[in-house]
Amino acid sequence: MDEQFEHNSLVETEDVNEHEFELNHSDKLVGVFAEPAKTFEKIANTDAKASDWLFPLILTIIVGIIANIVMMSNPTIKYSLVEKQMKQIEERFDDMVKSGQMSKAQKEQQLSQTRDFMENQMGAQMIITSVAIVVLGFVFFFIVSGVFFAVAKFGLKGDLSYMHALSAYGLPQYILVIQAIVIVILAFVMDRFFEGTSVAAIMKVDQSTLYGWFLSKVDVISIWFYAVTAVAFAKVSKAPSMGKYFAMVFGLWLGASLIFFYLKEAIPFLKMFGM
Repeated sequence: MDEQFEHNSLVETEDVNEHEFELNHSDKLVGVFAEPAKTFEKIANTDAKASDWLFPLILTIIVGIIANIVMMSNPTIKYSLVEKQMKQIEERFDDMVKSGQMSKAQKEQQLSQTRDFMENQMGAQMIITSVAIVVLGFVFFFIVSGVFFAVAKFGLKGDLSYMHALSAYGLPQYILVIQAIVIVILAFVMDRFFEGTSVAAIMKVDQSTLYGWFLSKVDVISIWFYAVTAVAFAKVSKAPSMGKYFAMVFGLWLGASLIFFYLKEAIPFLKMFGM
């Protein structure tokens, strides 16, 4: 009887301990900001859920769309964006004129048509931009989470599943929601369109230079996001230390960004994309 009682008590204790590791989504949301290490350590010992990445990703996309609509609804902010885009387009057309692909008359005609569209077709632009945010948001999410998973799993020999990798990259997306809100605040305070919260964006530094690229990475919120992502991957990988995962996350972030920076210099068309 005593042995049976002890066995039952042990089973109940294990069930309680297992139950203690179960977090609901609101616990995970708070944990991302308050105790990311403990939160992802608990997630690593439970089955990862689709809601861990789906909810924050959808919220990030929705807030991103709303932020863009709010900024573009302000005439001054809209004008600043149009002028910035027109400058980039004109530089591209200048290159085409120099190479003989376009005459000066064609350049002026194309610039006039482009400006008219940007200034008068805001509804169409909103729809196009919103669709792009949704599509690229999901595509970018799965590509990046897949790369992080591959490096963590096969490069760093981490003990994690793909679903845990999605959770590790998905839950920190809540930080990007805060970033989108800060971007809108900055836009209205400074009366111009913002694409980020970096020093380069705030100081209006030309990001086509290496110095500008560097300042575009001096971004407290982005650094916070990637730091939490590094902690998340270290914990769901059940790694004894987090150093290699910080190197992985920040190395891939900065490395991919630097590669794209040089690609934009080699392929002028890519300058149309603000990455």
